Amino acid sequence: MTILTDTIAAAEGIAGSLPQGLFIGGEWRQAESGATLAVDDPATGRTVAEVADAGTADGLAALTAAVDAQTSWAAVPPRERGEILRRSFEIIMARRDDLAALMTLEMGKPLAESQAEVAYAAEFFRWFAEEAVRIDGGYLVAPGGGSRVVTTRQPVGPSLLITPWNFPMAMGTRKIGPALAAGCTVVVKPAKQTPLSMLALAAILAEAGVPPGVVNVFTTSKSGSVTSALIADPRLRKLSFTGSTEVGRALIAQSAQNVLRTSMELGGNAPFVVFDDADVTLAVEGAVQAKMRNIGEACTAANRFYVQRGVAREFGEALAERLGSLVIGHGLDPATQVGPLIDRNALTGVSELVDAATSAGARVLTGGEAVDGAGNFYRPTVLTGVPHGIRTVREEIFGPVAPIVAFDNEDEAIAMANDSEYGLAAYVFTEALERGLRVCERIESGMVGLNQGIISNPAAPFGGVKHSGLGREGGFGGIDEYLEVKYMSIRAPW
Repeated sequence: MTILTDTIAAAEGIAGSLPQGLFIGGEWRQAESGATLAVDDPATGRTVAEVADAGTADGLAALTAAVDAQTSWAAVPPRERGEILRRSFEIIMARRDDLAALMTLEMGKPLAESQAEVAYAAEFFRWFAEEAVRIDGGYLVAPGGGSRVVTTRQPVGPSLLITPWNFPMAMGTRKIGPALAAGCTVVVKPAKQTPLSMLALAAILAEAGVPPGVVNVFTTSKSGSVTSALIADPRLRKLSFTGSTEVGRALIAQSAQNVLRTSMELGGNAPFVVFDDADVTLAVEGAVQAKMRNIGEACTAANRFYVQRGVAREFGEALAERLGSLVIGHGLDPATQVGPLIDRNALTGVSELVDAATSAGARVLTGGEAVDGAGNFYRPTVLTGVPHGIRTVREEIFGPVAPIVAFDNEDEAIAMANDSEYGLAAYVFTEALERGLRVCERIESGMVGLNQGIISNPAAPFGGVKHSGLGREGGFGGIDEYLEVKYMSIRAPW
């Protein structure tokens, strides 16, 4: 057996050792129907696990468990809630290598990136362990003097958390951390493509001392029908979703029936703007980070490269050289820098967007094709001479493709950057500080990286504007999404 074969077998062993049922009320159980859901390795197409495939009754049972545990969990002292999250952080970090191998097996990203995600995921538990004891209120004398205004913040209540496949652990901890810190119980539905990381996380939370019913996890291939039943149930008080804008719109509409609190982290179409006074070497390095993190399958990924005409050729050729040299392969191979896309539909979608660009006159500097053989691999691609406004620029690529559009001046760059329904992330490269700050302020985006290609940080607010979502995750405001303000008027006759 080769070293890679041994490594894959070891990762499959980790997957096989996991509880693969539904985690409801502190117990692992099979789906009521007995149905199972296959989990495939996107690099080989092999099935690596079979997990329970929940139906509507299972989802409602998970909600019932969360509802039953809500009052007692809200009464747990904040310090104790924080200590549970802190223990969870420590367990995750102690098992970082195994969790990373599991993540790469089910999602495909290179092992080094999975290890980075595990650490990033754990940080949300550490951050919100510290925020649990800082939930504040207020006290003031009413202007008329006859009463006192007292405010306190209380947990919203049972929350449904729907997480995506591209960051299968971090998107869970980014929601679970603040919910538990605030005193909310949760029902978590991970993506059907990557449920194993969330099942592992559920087991860790139980080990760290989360009481039965506080965290419930169900996996399902019938997301629409099961989540619709939960959203329609008046016992649910909060919905947090990370995924496509199309699905997010539908969930917001459903949530209106019971006037749910909603947090929506939706699609992105991040502009990457390079001015002619930029450090081109730094800009290329930032572009590789912003484009190729997670194989380009990230809502924060640089999607449209606007490069000032004076450096467009230099930047394009340098970026093509870097991306063209990246090693493609199974993510568990330590040499791999580019893993597979999540499935065949993703591969087809990326191919169609590249074809749309070349049909519109764009030129391929490197890549531009899928890799023959097993797995869902697409070569890192740089396109130059891309017309602004074509489909490849308007749509979220979610793959390793960098379309370059040339511009002449700052106003033109900003106009093109803002010409999108999305506004999640953006990137700006310039050596002029005044220009950098001016452009960052003018770009319609919830987050901007100035001269850097990675911006995600548990201590910073993550979220977008326009059709990229509602609310913020992480940072000081992340816990606010799970708290309601209560005002008490106290008669003061003295």
